[in-house]
Amino acid sequence: MKPQRTGKVVAVCISDRTGIPKKPIAEGILQAQWGLEGDAHAGAWHRQVSLLAIESIEKMRAKGLNVHPGSFAENITTEGLELYTLPIGTRLRLGTALVEVTQIGKGCHTKCAIYQAAGDCVMPREGIFVRVLEPGVVRAGDPIEILGDGSV
Repeated sequence: MKPQRTGKVVAVCISDRTGIPKKPIAEGILQAQWGLEGDAHAGAWHRQVSLLAIESIEKMRAKGLNVHPGSFAENITTEGLELYTLPIGTRLRLGTALVEVTQIGKGCHTKCAIYQAAGDCVMPREGIFVRVLEPGVVRAGDPIEILGDGSV
């Protein structure tokens, strides 16, 4: 069976400081080598934008949590792609921007409120991080296309 090569954006979310859930916005501007305009996590580093699949969020809903896009502090909530299986270096067309996968998952430096409530959190295992190679706009409903692993 051929792996899924396209998905879609469910939500674009930002926060003005770190360590809090993000709120959905109508559209986001992805700035090259910076990240999502107006988001506290943007910057000149490898984790400019975070992505988490709605399918991962639904796993936590099944544990009885009232979570939604942005609850895990992800910038982009996706649908239809198994994000955490994408190799580092994979390039994605995200709305009109071009991004590259730089990290799969992350260490959980503190046991967040979600972990405290459910005894688990999907973001450290299933969230991914990208850096912005070419600027663009991203909105809920936009397609996400896997372009390749960056070696081309």
